[in-house]
Amino acid sequence: MQNQKLFEEINERVKAILAQSPAADIEKNMRAMLTALFSRLDLVTREEFDVQRQVLVRTREKLSQLEAKLAELENRTKDQGSKSG
Repeated sequence: MQNQKLFEEINERVKAILAQSPAADIEKNMRAMLTALFSRLDLVTREEFDVQRQVLVRTREKLSQLEAKLAELENRTKDQGSKSG
């Protein structure tokens, strides 16, 4: 319990020192630079990626169903062709 208070106090002091030091400006500038860099890249959000992944899974399932249906129809056509010939 006392260790927890000690860690919290150290954490607060480090935050206060960093807030008054050039490190805060460096962090701010790095964030701005990274934001500008990322905005120029062709990136998608995780949410957009997950949505497209779900669409792809559904499309693959539908394709598998259609392939199975096509194979069944082809077999029927072959069977009908051999019966009439």
